[in-house]
Amino acid sequence: MGIEIERKFMVTGDAWRDAPQRRAMRQAYLAIQPQNTVRVRIAEADAWLTIKGPNQAGIKPEFEYAIPLADAEILVQLSPYPVIEKVRHYYPYEGLVWEVDEFAGANAGLIVAEVELDRVDQDVPLPDWIGTEVTGDPRYLNAQLCQHPYRDWPPSSAHRQ
Repeated sequence: MGIEIERKFMVTGDAWRDAPQRRAMRQAYLAIQPQNTVRVRIAEADAWLTIKGPNQAGIKPEFEYAIPLADAEILVQLSPYPVIEKVRHYYPYEGLVWEVDEFAGANAGLIVAEVELDRVDQDVPLPDWIGTEVTGDPRYLNAQLCQHPYRDWPPSSAHRQ
Protein backbone atom coordinates (compact mmCIF):
# COMPACT_ATOMS: atom_id res chain seq x y z
CA MET A 1 0.00 0.00 0.00
CA GLY A 2 1.25 3.49 -0.83
CA ILE A 3 1.17 6.14 1.85
CA GLU A 4 1.48 9.92 1.97
CA ILE A 5 3.05 11.78 4.86
CA GLU A 6 3.36 15.49 4.18
CA ARG A 7 3.50 18.89 5.80
CA LYS A 8 2.21 22.06 4.16
CA PHE A 9 3.24 25.69 4.72
CA MET A 10 2.55 29.19 3.48
CA VAL A 11 5.35 30.76 1.44
CA THR A 12 7.03 34.09 2.08
CA GLY A 13 9.43 35.97 -0.16
CA ASP A 14 10.57 34.91 -3.62
CA ALA A 15 13.76 32.85 -3.02
CA TRP A 16 11.87 29.66 -3.91
CA ARG A 17 11.52 30.96 -7.48
CA ASP A 18 15.12 29.78 -8.06
CA ALA A 19 13.81 26.20 -8.14
CA PRO A 20 15.61 24.25 -10.87
CA GLN A 21 12.49 22.50 -12.14
CA ARG A 22 8.82 23.41 -12.58
CA ARG A 23 5.77 21.89 -14.25
CA ALA A 24 2.38 23.29 -15.15
CA MET A 25 -0.41 21.09 -13.82
CA ARG A 26 -4.13 20.69 -14.07
CA GLN A 27 -6.06 18.43 -11.78
CA ALA A 28 -9.68 17.51 -11.46
CA TYR A 29 -11.52 15.57 -8.81
CA LEU A 30 -13.86 12.76 -9.77
CA ALA A 31 -14.99 12.12 -6.20
CA ILE A 32 -14.60 14.08 -2.97
CA GLN A 33 -15.83 12.34 0.15
CA PRO A 34 -14.94 13.02 3.79
CA GLN A 35 -12.84 9.85 3.91
CA ASN A 36 -11.39 9.67 0.39
CA THR A 37 -10.79 11.45 -2.91
CA VAL A 38 -10.25 10.38 -6.50
CA ARG A 39 -8.25 12.76 -8.66
CA VAL A 40 -6.78 12.95 -12.15
CA ARG A 41 -3.68 15.09 -12.67
CA ILE A 42 -2.09 16.21 -15.94
CA ALA A 43 1.44 17.62 -15.94
CA GLU A 44 2.47 18.41 -19.51
CA ALA A 45 2.48 15.03 -21.35
CA ASP A 46 2.13 12.91 -18.17
CA ALA A 47 -1.04 11.93 -16.35
CA TRP A 48 -2.00 10.05 -13.20
CA LEU A 49 -5.07 8.78 -11.43
CA THR A 50 -4.78 9.09 -7.64
CA ILE A 51 -6.94 7.70 -4.86
CA LYS A 52 -6.37 9.00 -1.32
CA GLY A 53 -7.85 7.61 1.87
CA PRO A 54 -8.47 9.23 5.25
CA ASN A 55 -5.76 11.02 7.19
CA GLN A 56 -4.96 9.03 10.31
CA ALA A 57 -2.32 10.52 12.60
CA GLY A 58 -0.66 12.32 9.69
CA ILE A 59 -0.61 9.33 7.33
CA LYS A 60 -2.90 8.88 4.32
CA PRO A 61 -3.19 5.79 2.13
CA GLU A 62 -2.37 6.92 -1.41
CA PHE A 63 -2.56 4.97 -4.65
CA GLU A 64 -1.24 6.69 -7.78
CA TYR A 65 -1.21 5.21 -11.28
CA ALA A 66 0.14 6.58 -14.55
CA ILE A 67 -2.60 6.67 -17.18
CA PRO A 68 -2.65 7.64 -20.87
CA LEU A 69 -2.91 11.39 -21.45
CA ALA A 70 -5.95 10.93 -23.70
CA ASP A 71 -7.76 9.07 -20.90
CA ALA A 72 -6.84 11.80 -18.42
CA GLU A 73 -8.24 14.51 -20.70
CA ILE A 74 -11.57 12.65 -20.85
CA LEU A 75 -11.61 12.17 -17.07
CA VAL A 76 -11.02 15.90 -16.54
CA GLN A 77 -14.13 16.55 -18.65
CA LEU A 78 -16.12 14.12 -16.47
CA SER A 79 -15.26 15.92 -13.25
CA PRO A 80 -18.20 17.61 -11.55
CA TYR A 81 -15.79 20.07 -9.90
CA PRO A 82 -13.80 23.01 -11.26
CA VAL A 83 -10.26 22.22 -12.41
CA ILE A 84 -7.31 23.24 -10.24
CA GLU A 85 -4.55 25.00 -12.21
CA LYS A 86 -1.06 25.53 -10.83
CA VAL A 87 2.64 25.56 -11.52
CA ARG A 88 4.63 23.27 -9.24
CA HIS A 89 8.18 24.34 -8.48
CA TYR A 90 10.56 21.64 -7.19
CA TYR A 91 13.06 23.08 -4.71
CA PRO A 92 15.70 20.74 -3.21
CA TYR A 93 16.77 21.69 0.30
CA GLU A 94 18.87 19.73 2.79
CA GLY A 95 17.99 16.29 1.43
CA LEU A 96 14.29 16.97 0.85
CA VAL A 97 12.43 18.25 -2.19
CA TRP A 98 9.94 21.01 -1.48
CA GLU A 99 7.01 21.31 -3.89
CA VAL A 100 5.88 24.92 -4.14
CA ASP A 101 2.46 25.27 -5.75
CA GLU A 102 1.72 28.61 -7.36
CA PHE A 103 -1.99 28.51 -8.09
CA ALA A 104 -3.76 30.11 -11.05
CA GLY A 105 -7.38 30.61 -12.07
CA ALA A 106 -9.82 30.81 -9.17
CA ASN A 107 -6.97 30.20 -6.71
CA ALA A 108 -4.57 32.80 -8.15
CA GLY A 109 -2.53 34.51 -5.45
CA LEU A 110 -2.23 31.40 -3.29
CA ILE A 111 1.27 29.92 -2.95
CA VAL A 112 1.90 26.98 -0.64
CA ALA A 113 4.82 24.62 -0.14
CA GLU A 114 4.64 21.02 0.89
CA VAL A 115 7.22 18.42 1.65
CA GLU A 116 6.71 14.65 1.62
CA LEU A 117 8.27 12.70 4.43
CA ASP A 118 9.24 9.12 5.22
CA ARG A 119 8.04 9.30 8.85
CA VAL A 120 5.55 11.42 10.77
CA ASP A 121 8.24 12.34 13.33
CA GLN A 122 10.89 13.16 10.70
CA ASP A 123 12.92 16.31 11.29
CA VAL A 124 12.12 18.92 8.63
CA PRO A 125 14.73 21.63 7.96
CA LEU A 126 12.83 24.72 6.82
CA PRO A 127 14.08 27.02 4.05
CA ASP A 128 13.99 30.70 5.04
CA TRP A 129 11.04 31.34 2.72
CA ILE A 130 8.74 29.00 4.65
CA GLY A 131 5.99 30.74 6.62
CA THR A 132 3.09 29.56 8.76
CA GLU A 133 2.35 25.83 8.79
CA VAL A 134 -1.12 25.00 7.42
CA THR A 135 -0.88 21.19 7.45
CA GLY A 136 -3.99 20.78 9.59
CA ASP A 137 -6.08 23.45 7.86
CA PRO A 138 -8.49 21.74 5.43
CA ARG A 139 -8.94 24.95 3.38
CA TYR A 140 -5.53 24.32 1.80
CA LEU A 141 -6.37 20.84 0.51
CA ASN A 142 -6.67 20.89 -3.29
CA ALA A 143 -9.95 19.00 -2.99
CA GLN A 144 -11.28 21.91 -0.93
CA LEU A 145 -9.77 24.60 -3.16
CA CYS A 146 -11.74 23.34 -6.15
CA GLN A 147 -14.97 23.74 -4.16
CA HIS A 148 -14.05 26.84 -2.14
CA PRO A 149 -11.47 28.76 -4.19
CA TYR A 150 -9.01 31.16 -2.68
CA ARG A 151 -10.55 34.15 -4.48
CA ASP A 152 -13.72 33.64 -2.41
CA TRP A 153 -11.97 33.62 0.97
CA PRO A 154 -12.74 36.67 3.11
CA PRO A 155 -9.86 39.15 3.42
CA SER A 156 -9.81 38.49 7.16
CA SER A 157 -8.81 34.81 6.68
CA ALA A 158 -5.99 33.98 9.08
CA HIS A 159 -3.52 32.98 6.38
CA ARG A 160 -4.64 35.22 3.54
CA GLN A 161 -1.52 36.45 1.69
